[in-house]
Amino acid sequence: MIGKLEPAELRTLWKNEALDFTSWLALNLEVLKDQLGLELSIVEREKSVGPFSVDILAKDTAGRSVIIENQLERTDHDHLGKVLTYLANLDATVAIWISSDPRPEHVTAIDYLLDTKRFK
Repeated sequence: MIGKLEPAELRTLWKNEALDFTSWLALNLEVLKDQLGLELSIVEREKSVGPFSVDILAKDTAGRSVIIENQLERTDHDHLGKVLTYLANLDATVAIWISSDPRPEHVTAIDYLLDTKRFK
């Protein structure tokens, strides 16, 4: 089929984030390879971390643990806290936070954490 790509609301494509989008992403991790250059293999979906659970726990080709947290709408403090909680508790070295609308404040917070000079 040949057609024109058009933007779509994520919630029209995936009604339920956990059941629909996470399931789709787990079966299509090559999309992240295309976008991020990371080749990933799934370890576990909805991996428990105490009473919480990360959407996807994966490994990259170097054997590093990768957490993937999905948020189909604007980022919020709840998901930022989840990303940090999963990174620390699963001893992950890579985090992927998928969102359709990252708030500038959350981008700044992530940039701050990535600036390792601050922590030396």
